[in-house]
Amino acid sequence: MSRLSIQLSNAPAAAHWGKNAVLSFDNESATIHLLSEDPQHRTIRRAARILDGLNLDFVTLCGKWQIEQQWAFAYSFTSSKKQHHIQWADDENSNTLTQRYQALVFTRNQTNATPEDLSPEKLASSSVEWLTSLSPSHVSAKQWVGEELVEQQWHGLYNVGRGSQRPPVMLEVDFNPTGDPLAPVSAALVGKGITFDSGGYSIKGSEGMLHMKCDMGGAAMVTGGLGLAIMQGLDKRVKLYLCCAENLISGHAYKLGDVITYKNGTTVEIVNTDAEGRLVLADGLMAACETQAPLIIDAATLTGAASAALGRDYNAFFALDKSLMQRALGYANEENEPAWPLPLEKWHQEKCPSHYADTANSRAQKGGGAGGASNAAGFLSRFVSNDGQGWLHIDLAAAFNDSADAYTPAGASGLGIRTIAKALLSE
Repeated sequence: MSRLSIQLSNAPAAAHWGKNAVLSFDNESATIHLLSEDPQHRTIRRAARILDGLNLDFVTLCGKWQIEQQWAFAYSFTSSKKQHHIQWADDENSNTLTQRYQALVFTRNQTNATPEDLSPEKLASSSVEWLTSLSPSHVSAKQWVGEELVEQQWHGLYNVGRGSQRPPVMLEVDFNPTGDPLAPVSAALVGKGITFDSGGYSIKGSEGMLHMKCDMGGAAMVTGGLGLAIMQGLDKRVKLYLCCAENLISGHAYKLGDVITYKNGTTVEIVNTDAEGRLVLADGLMAACETQAPLIIDAATLTGAASAALGRDYNAFFALDKSLMQRALGYANEENEPAWPLPLEKWHQEKCPSHYADTANSRAQKGGGAGGASNAAGFLSRFVSNDGQGWLHIDLAAAFNDSADAYTPAGASGLGIRTIAKALLSE
């Protein structure tokens, strides 16, 4: 078994390692050379990716490491094939890092799972199992499957998922550490759980469909965030809603030109079956609002427009509640999870007009046209109460990497779980 001890140094590497080398080696140890001010710890992340390429079985972090330096290394060293291969530095931070790491691995593994293995029902059940393992006496759950969604008037989720032989699921998880069944709900989380997105009749090209197992990344993210908050001592009641479905083509699939009438009376014309995430989130947001929670956070791999705007390094935040937006950006900054605000105003609700319904689910243009991420957020704002006060929408532009780069492994990132946990603990 190949093992390596890793230490940090502020001194440059010897000349024979190359100019400005970030790594040097000595027998069974390696040194990461921190050459300049690096608040995002990109030097450590780059070194971790190089070390991952050496096919090491185990690494030990030796000497003095700050907690965020250790996390940066683990974040970039851990891949879908290599997990739990790190021994933390011998300091007071190991418990906090272990909690974070458990949530990170859960979130990444859920998102990286093959669509054959992770059906909508399996996504729901595995999420409940993990959360229950963290707090067995405080977690309860219920779900509505297939035709039961129609009875509950969750028509968006039902229509998106009805084309698959594996039925759609609305999952509600209730974390209630108070022991009081009448305790108020302090926060509600909503996650997009499209376990595979073909695009429906607005079918994606093969290259665009290849990685669509990640389209349930929002569901994994809010579950991972809640789990991390539980491990960090969350003592308030929180409800979690996962909107789980496969968006497939069949004789029973929803079609272009269909009109869906939602529980709140809003009618929606389908002009793009590949704009399905907002259709299922609408149901989840209405369910979340029924709890009267003062904080509602939804997360979704919702639009390519967010990735076009921010790349794969930032998540996009949207809020009509500008005070909440500033607090959320503060949480993201404190947790070293890059996020950036994109525009959202009430008038974004009018950006997807329809001749036949209150709104369309997109614009009949490639990618939803200009401002697509804001238009999608505007659509969602139709389904939250109190003029959007207390509601944060996260478009997960940084949730998944199609291929590895110099700083990040291929697959799910898990970027966002710490911010969500921080919000649950702080609000």
